[in-house]
Amino acid sequence: MPLLRLPRIARRLLGLAALLGGLGAQATTGLIVLPATEGRGPLTVVYPTQAPAQTLQRGPFTLRATPDAPPAGGNHRLVVLSHGSGGSVWPHFDLAQTLVAAGFTVAMPLHAGDNFENTGDVGPVSWARRPQEVSQAIDRVAADLRFAPLQLDLRRVGMYGMSAGGLTALVLAGGRWSPAQLARHCEAHIEQDFAACVGLSMELSGGPLDGARIALARRVIHARLGDDTAWREWQEPRIAAVVAAVPMAAPFDMASLARPRVPFALVRAEHDAWLRPRWHSDAVHAACAARCPILVDMRDGGHGSTLSPAAPGLSGQLARLLADPPGFDRSTLPAVFERISDYFTEQLGAVRMARGGTDARP
Repeated sequence: MPLLRLPRIARRLLGLAALLGGLGAQATTGLIVLPATEGRGPLTVVYPTQAPAQTLQRGPFTLRATPDAPPAGGNHRLVVLSHGSGGSVWPHFDLAQTLVAAGFTVAMPLHAGDNFENTGDVGPVSWARRPQEVSQAIDRVAADLRFAPLQLDLRRVGMYGMSAGGLTALVLAGGRWSPAQLARHCEAHIEQDFAACVGLSMELSGGPLDGARIALARRVIHARLGDDTAWREWQEPRIAAVVAAVPMAAPFDMASLARPRVPFALVRAEHDAWLRPRWHSDAVHAACAARCPILVDMRDGGHGSTLSPAAPGLSGQLARLLADPPGFDRSTLPAVFERISDYFTEQLGAVRMARGGTDARP
């Protein structure tokens, strides 16, 4: 019997030796930007590589990644990341790098007409288009032969979205929404959820003009949205797990989220002043309960507290809505990002990687 066991033991020892040897080759982050085409914004893709990391400057953000590096390794899974209204992919880079360190490839579309360079379609126009842009991102990764070495299984794709990207995530989890639903919400709750209803166009000051601002906002919202009762929804069968962070949720038919199409989880921020949890994250959680667990509850966090690296130089109304509340500790963010990464690993059936992107299976 011992002689019969030796080959099996030898194979296991050789496998362990290969694993331990591989731990010395830490994966870094490769970066390829697929250019904008007619009707589509650029698509930024980050992925595991063995190329030496470089320091990059993208606007005000300093990043560590290697442009156009050859892909290497990974867990064969893709996650699409959707930014918030008027946003950019770069404030989500630390989360993307955490996902890459776990072996994921991450595709980050810059949503057309709803980004830091062009805000012409912010709101329902962009919201209706965003889920299709997620599908297009998957298609573009699939068609680009540079990503072929990653051997991505695009039958099971993850999707993360924050704020308006969180609305996108809820649609891809099976939810439906309408502009008229948002108008009804704002008619009933505009004073308590003013920033969600009007964005950056106005702000309540606590002064004598607030009543006029509220009345004007109600009239404008009703005129623009009140009669548009058509449900917006989108089917993307390749999406197999979703995380919605501080999502815009007031426009949703909550019954449509009671039985989500795929596993999904929420990231909540107690002090979110832009999308107050009562009307957004908590309303979703109340609708689907155990089917959409709160993955991370940032008790000291605000609407922009998952953005990392943080946008510098915020001021005025934007700072009041996006800056961290007093007492929020940004040193907790790596653990938040690891939890999101672990969720996708669990739900997508991905190979669990050691830190740095090495296959950690025994």
